[in-house]
Amino acid sequence: MKSFSTADEGIEDRGIEDQRTEEKRTQEVGGADERVEDRPIGAGRPDLDDLDRRLLEMVQEEFPLTPRPFLALGEALGIGEEEAIKRTERLQDLGIIRRIGPVLDMRRLGSSGVLVALPVCDEMMEEVAQIVNGYQEISHNYLRPNEAGFNMWFTISASQARIEEILSEIKEKTGLDQLLLPTRRIFKIGVRFDIPE
Repeated sequence: MKSFSTADEGIEDRGIEDQRTEEKRTQEVGGADERVEDRPIGAGRPDLDDLDRRLLEMVQEEFPLTPRPFLALGEALGIGEEEAIKRTERLQDLGIIRRIGPVLDMRRLGSSGVLVALPVCDEMMEEVAQIVNGYQEISHNYLRPNEAGFNMWFTISASQARIEEILSEIKEKTGLDQLLLPTRRIFKIGVRFDIPE
């Protein structure tokens, strides 16, 4: 069975404004999660039936923490475990579900976070994306062009010592300047998306 994920994210105060208003030019870079969000909302939207929409609501809000979560989801939806799994896999294959997983309070685990930006030229984009994506402590690696030139943005969650080690290795491998915006205060964690009909 595949591993699943939902788009549950935290918005953290790192000394900059929330830049989601720039969605039209946002790209996630590197790996299988490469996408550009500059097409009209609803363009090429897959057909979802009522069960798909109910399943998406459930995995966002009440994913069962049981030994057989898809059995519990299926029972709540009036379908079997296998159908719940197949529908979830289909939604993942369509790129609607990106991941299903916990949102951990890393500070309680002795870790911290930092938002990092690099000024990456087009010729180095794939190479730098592979370097950055090679660290399991790095998430949300995306391309966001701007006038300052810092266009590759990613987050690191780890111990302070490990963050410094990762930053040093990336600097050594790429030679690029780094803009560091450490987490000062968390304002929100989690997101819930309304599923359009």
